[in-house]
Amino acid sequence: MKTGYVYIMSNKNRTTLYIGVTNDLERRVAEHKEGSGSKFTYKYKLYDLVYYEVIYDIEQAIKREKQLKNWHRDWKLNLIKSLNPEMKDLSKTVFG
Repeated sequence: MKTGYVYIMSNKNRTTLYIGVTNDLERRVAEHKEGSGSKFTYKYKLYDLVYYEVIYDIEQAIKREKQLKNWHRDWKLNLIKSLNPEMKDLSKTVFG
């Protein structure tokens, strides 16, 4: 089985969230930071990785992404803050 990652990107003011899924989190976050990740993240300057989950089955990761996209904003914020209370950019510590 292929490993998947569900992740949430945000802007510096934490006003907009983007939920995605990938099989290579480091590459995908780098793409977002370079502005080539998606038009949405580029438009709203969503360059900070604030949350991610490792899921050891890519099909389950896709299901989890769809689930999170249907959540209310408050639920998403509570999820992020449960693992990242200060909502810092995790890419600096995870990838160096």
